[in-house]
Amino acid sequence: MHAAIFIRPIEKKDNMAVSKLIRTVMTEFGAVGEGYSIMDAELDDMYSAYAKSEAAFYVIEKDGKVMGCGGIAPLAGAESDICELRKMYFQKEVRGIGLGKQLMEECLAKAKNLGYKTCYLETISSMKRAGYLYKKYGFEALDAPMGHTGHTSCQLYYAKKL
Repeated sequence: MHAAIFIRPIEKKDNMAVSKLIRTVMTEFGAVGEGYSIMDAELDDMYSAYAKSEAAFYVIEKDGKVMGCGGIAPLAGAESDICELRKMYFQKEVRGIGLGKQLMEECLAKAKNLGYKTCYLETISSMKRAGYLYKKYGFEALDAPMGHTGHTSCQLYYAKKL
């Protein structure tokens, strides 16, 4: 019997699991300290941070456990038609089985539905699989960051026209 895996909007009850997931994965990839999203205040209450009409955040649930997450929200310090793909992370055991693709499609469809014209993201070079996914979906490398995310330790910046 196959495990039930599905994508759904974040719920308040997911806050602790999502926070732990993000911190675990970021630590695994060495993205710890100032300038990384691991320091973002929203990490402890992702539900409230994304409970806005111009944002969305999703979890990937497998057998009742949060195994992945990601969302979109307005890019801070940018034009109102630019969103940011944020905090897309997966537990090791669910990487490489197509969930990144599914979550990416969900996020990009939501961004289009909300009227965004461009989707921006920041990442680090050690997250190679993520970089492949972004390129596969038409994200193009930028020379410099956009907006004001506060994630000064990220090394790679991408944007995609929606």
